[in-house]
Amino acid sequence: MSPRRASLSAWIRSILFVVLMTLVTVPYSLVTIAVRPLPPLPRHRIVSFWAKITAFLIWHVLGIRWRVEGREHIPARPCVFLAKHQSAWETLVLEAILPRLVFVLKKELLRIPFIGWGLASCSMIAIDRNDRRGALQQVIEQGKERLTQGFSVLIFPEGTRVAPGHTRRYLAGGAALAVAAGVPVVPIAHNAGEFWPKGAFVKIPGEVLVSIGPPIDPRGKSVDEVNRLVAEWIESEMRRRFPWHYGETSTEGAPS
Repeated sequence: MSPRRASLSAWIRSILFVVLMTLVTVPYSLVTIAVRPLPPLPRHRIVSFWAKITAFLIWHVLGIRWRVEGREHIPARPCVFLAKHQSAWETLVLEAILPRLVFVLKKELLRIPFIGWGLASCSMIAIDRNDRRGALQQVIEQGKERLTQGFSVLIFPEGTRVAPGHTRRYLAGGAALAVAAGVPVVPIAHNAGEFWPKGAFVKIPGEVLVSIGPPIDPRGKSVDEVNRLVAEWIESEMRRRFPWHYGETSTEGAPS
């Protein structure tokens, strides 16, 4: 399957999206500051409404729609979601799809004007990536606290955005959190990178398929075993659902 090309319509849609996002985000950031005195869950409900507005604009302005399969696999209680990471789409839309969600993110993002203010008000798990050993402990400590508060935690185990058809080594932070907290791990595969390429200004209209896998019970399993099961499910699902990306693929520490 050849790379998707941006039409004039896609350019216009992308420009309009940036304009509308600016008009929404700047005033909404003041709301996120105003609600900081509220308890975590009510505050998150208000702040995360921004994600629903953003998802609406992505669907109706950018023309990037999505179909979700496997909703029945989402546990009724808090869990750890581990998802493929291809673009900014999943950081914006998954929060609108999945219930009571917080992310693991770089601490530097909290310093971004407007958007960073909202992230700081939304109980996100902010870590210092320069401290590799300390970062894992931060994920486990803050993650267990968020799970106790009633949030689910979303982590991108590859650590960075990876182009469609490519794979990086799966880091064990998400699996370690699930084992330490004794909560299910739910793997997620998708093809958002086809329509929202990494670093691209122009987004391509189309339909993203989000496939949510069966929960993995970490009880009686090691961190490495849980991480391996997650990697195997996501990567096999990616190849099953989007085989056109894997004719001649590049792997960077892909799971064996």
